[in-house]
Amino acid sequence: MQDNFQGSHYIGDGTSAFGMAQSAPRNLQLSFTGSGSEFFRIWIVNALLSIVTLGIYSAWAKVRTLQYFYRNTRLDGATFDYHGRPTAILKGRAIIFVMVLAYKAAIHVAPILALVLAIALAAVFPYLLVRSLRFRMANSSYRGLRFAFTGKDAEGYKVFLLWPILTVLSLYLLAPFAHQRFKRYQHNHTRFGTAPFAFEATASAFYGVYLRTAFVVAIFLIGGGLVGGLVGGSLAAAAGRTPAAMAMVFGMMTIGLYLGLMLIGPYFTARLQNLVWNNTTLAPHRFRSEVRAGQLFGIVLTNFILTALTLGLFYPFARVRSTRYRVESVTMIAAGPLDAFVAGEQQQVGALGEAAVDWYDIDIAL
Repeated sequence: MQDNFQGSHYIGDGTSAFGMAQSAPRNLQLSFTGSGSEFFRIWIVNALLSIVTLGIYSAWAKVRTLQYFYRNTRLDGATFDYHGRPTAILKGRAIIFVMVLAYKAAIHVAPILALVLAIALAAVFPYLLVRSLRFRMANSSYRGLRFAFTGKDAEGYKVFLLWPILTVLSLYLLAPFAHQRFKRYQHNHTRFGTAPFAFEATASAFYGVYLRTAFVVAIFLIGGGLVGGLVGGSLAAAAGRTPAAMAMVFGMMTIGLYLGLMLIGPYFTARLQNLVWNNTTLAPHRFRSEVRAGQLFGIVLTNFILTALTLGLFYPFARVRSTRYRVESVTMIAAGPLDAFVAGEQQQVGALGEAAVDWYDIDIAL
């Protein structure tokens, strides 16, 4: 049987190197305790203040939003937390804004200068993305213990620059491969305290998700168009072959196609989340994700309808609904008591003199 305790090392008394005694695995389901009404109050204040301040407050709005979702996500009776500073986010957004503004201005002044700036943007963007990942992880915690991202810039340039360029040149045939390389880079270089995450999904598994999604796209485009056309045709036959009736046929076909396309997002999201988390480990612990595409589609569809009917005011409730379902579809298969694991990690961090977190003061808000 394959060893599920990947990344952990045990010593003679049955205790792991992470300070946790071996015991029977426990299934710890994540839960989300937030409510739409609570988040609505945060969202409406964030929106109003962002408008009044011409977008400057949006950095503080992001921090308040992340803190709300982190602090309402629970695992084994404890919540996560977010500690990011709004000024770091504002700084990152200002850098991107200035760079894009300079590029747009150069297009109208000197096309050659615009090309030079485009190359400069491509050269610096992966660097900023890596620091954004470090910022997010360094400012995320669980039970007082911080996460960290240790990915190197050289690999970041491959993930965020080389593979995207090759994907475009291959007419997107390399898209699944590039996606797998990104998730591998992200998960393999993330740690909780000193405990490493590990990612095992292969590129072929990503190709499987993409190909199945493409098949579903074809089926629902054809099916949605046919159903819409049949319904519209029946209505048009009853009304006679008038311009209005033909417009009705076209409208129903469009609606059918749109509903078919709406299923693609939830289907791809469900398959991708399951693939990623079912192949992710944290030291001796594993994860299981069981998102159902049909159920997620139902949530997305009702969210879309209610958000449209309320002119956008249902958005906070919609976000909470989708977040709750996706979070509560994940289970951590803990190799032992999680409190002992966290305590052991806190001792490891202290012993290595890493209690002081490496602070990164830039986030481009991705």
